[in-house]
Amino acid sequence: MYLGIDIGTSSVKAVIVDDKDTVVEQASAALNVSRPQAGWSEQNPADWWAATNTAVKALPAKVRAAVKAVGLSGQMHGATLLDAADKPLRPAILWNDGRSEKQCRTLEKTEPRSRDITGNIAMPGFTAPKLVWVRENEPDVFKQTRCVLLPKDYVRLLMTGEKASDCSDAAGTLWVDVAKRKWSPEMLAATGLNESHMPRLVEGSDATGKLRADVAADWGMEQVPVAGGGGDNAAGAAGIGVIKPGDAFLSLGTSGVLFLVTPTFLPNSAKAVHAFCHCLPGVWHQMSVMLSAASCVDWAVKLTGTKDAAELLSKVEKRAALNGPEIFLPYLSGERTPHNDPAARGVLFGLNHDSDAASIGQAVLEGVAFAFADGLDALIEAGATIDKISVIGGGARSMWWGGVLASALKRPLVYRDGSEVGPAFGAARLARLAKTGEKPEDVCRPPPVRATVEPNARDCDQLAPKRQMFSKIYQDLKPRFRGE
Repeated sequence: MYLGIDIGTSSVKAVIVDDKDTVVEQASAALNVSRPQAGWSEQNPADWWAATNTAVKALPAKVRAAVKAVGLSGQMHGATLLDAADKPLRPAILWNDGRSEKQCRTLEKTEPRSRDITGNIAMPGFTAPKLVWVRENEPDVFKQTRCVLLPKDYVRLLMTGEKASDCSDAAGTLWVDVAKRKWSPEMLAATGLNESHMPRLVEGSDATGKLRADVAADWGMEQVPVAGGGGDNAAGAAGIGVIKPGDAFLSLGTSGVLFLVTPTFLPNSAKAVHAFCHCLPGVWHQMSVMLSAASCVDWAVKLTGTKDAAELLSKVEKRAALNGPEIFLPYLSGERTPHNDPAARGVLFGLNHDSDAASIGQAVLEGVAFAFADGLDALIEAGATIDKISVIGGGARSMWWGGVLASALKRPLVYRDGSEVGPAFGAARLARLAKTGEKPEDVCRPPPVRATVEPNARDCDQLAPKRQMFSKIYQDLKPRFRGE
C-alpha cells in the first residue's frame, strides 16, 4: 500500500493505492482561503498540517498500517516563510495572489536573464516576486526569514524533519535554473536570498527521509520513506500516465491547466506559457494555466443559491442547451495564460429576464472552456502538437462539461479510471517509485479508459461565435480592469 497526500487549495486529499494500482481508500479535509485585501490570497500553514492529520486519520487504521511509503503533491508557488526555529512568520501567500505585479517588473529588471534561466515570465503567482513584495512591504519579516518552503514541503518538514523540495514544484518559484534542475544563484540574489534559504532539491521519485517516530505512531504506520513528490500538476501527470513527450492532460481543479510533456526544456514565454521540470528525472513540460476553473462553479453555486455544485450541474445538464446569450469571463482571480493579467476580473454578460441558475451555470462552464481554448492556442503557437487530451480533477466528474470542453477545444477528451482523484494518486505512485526503485514507465502507466468524449460538430458551430464574443469582451474591458 502507498499513501498519496495532496495539499490543495480547497482541501487536503489522502489516498491509499495498492500494489495493483487500485485506489483502496480516500479521504479529504477542507481548507479555507483568507482574502484580507482585494487580489490577496493567503492560508495559515498550520491549517495544512491540521487538515493533513484529519484526512490521513480518516482512512481505515488497518489500511494505514500496511502503507510502505508516502508521497506528497501540492498547490504550487505558495510562499511559506520560516524563522530560525522553523516557525511560520506570517500567513502563506498563495499561487492566486496578485499583489506583487510591480515586484515582477523589479525582479526582471534586476536579473535581465530571468526568462532565459527560468523559462517563464515573472508573474504575481510565482514565489520569487512575493518575496520581493515582503522585502519591500514587511522588511522585519524578510529579515527574520531563514527558509522559504512551498506548501507541501512545509508539511514534509513536519512529517519528517527534512527540508526538501522536488524539481517540478521548485521550478514554479522562479529560483530554479530549469534546464539544469538546480537552484539559480542569480535568481536568488535578485530576490535578496541565497541557497541557504532554500531546501534540498531532489527528483520527485527520490526518498527525502522517513516519517518522524511521533507522526508514524499517531498515524498508525511504520517510519516509512517519504518521496520528493511533485507540484500538483506534475503529480497529476504521473497519476494519469502523462510522462512521455507529446502526452497531454487537462486539469479541472480549483485552477485549470493544460499540461504537455516535452523531451527537453522548451521555454516560450511569449503568451505566458510555463516551462517547468516534470516530477520524474530527465523530463520537462509546458503548461497553460488559468487561475479559476472548477472554483468558478463554486462561485456560481453561491450566486444562484443552489445547494452545491452537483445540484447546479444537474440543472445545467437537464437544460442541455448551448444557445443561451450569457457569456462568462472566468477571471475571478486574474489570469495567466495567455493574458498575464492579474487585474482581470470575472464578468457575467448578456443577462436577461430568462437567465436562471441553469443558464448561468452553462455560461460558467462555457467560459472556463473558452479560457482553456485560449491556453491551447498559446501552446500551439509555442510549437505544440496535441491530438487528444486526458482529463483529471474534480471537474472530471461532469461528462456534460466534458462535451462543452471537447467542442470548445476541438479535441477528443479521454477520461480514465481514478482521474477525479488527481494529484494524490500520482503522489502515491511517486511513493512507490521511492520505495521500490522501479522504472517510472512501469509504474506511471495510463489507467484504463473509462470514456472518450468527442467534439460535436453542431456544438462547435454554436460555441464559435460565443468564443469570439468572449474574447472581444475581455479586450474591450482590459483597460477598465486597470482603471484606465
